[in-house]
Amino acid sequence: MSYETETIKGKLFADNTFSFPIRVYYEDTDAGGIVYYANYLRFAERARTEYLRHLGINQDGMLKEKGIGFVVRECHINYKSPAKLDDALNITCKIAELKSASAKMEQKLYRGDTVLAEIEITIVFLSLATMRPTKIPEEITNL
Repeated sequence: MSYETETIKGKLFADNTFSFPIRVYYEDTDAGGIVYYANYLRFAERARTEYLRHLGINQDGMLKEKGIGFVVRECHINYKSPAKLDDALNITCKIAELKSASAKMEQKLYRGDTVLAEIEITIVFLSLATMRPTKIPEEITNL
């Protein structure tokens, strides 16, 4: 990608967008060497997880110690072009909207400068005890 970047806490950001590289392996593809459609969501999940980790959010600790965490509520994906075996991809992740108990995130999967897929996903902060949305703690919203 050709935009100005800055390093924050050792990760690559541009315009408040987190960037995560990934390689397409044989196991990610179908018999024709094309990435299976559901694997785009797996790649996006990995990027979101690394984004939260980068921000200092310990998802495992929240789940085990407080019984709270993020779950996917809604997901929309627009496939534009197929990814193929051995492609070097870049997945971006950006918070588009932050509410008291949820966040809307925008993600894009790139091969070079070509956008292969666009994903809009809503995650909700959930109490596992009640299985109901709960307010995102300030230590997270203040990051």
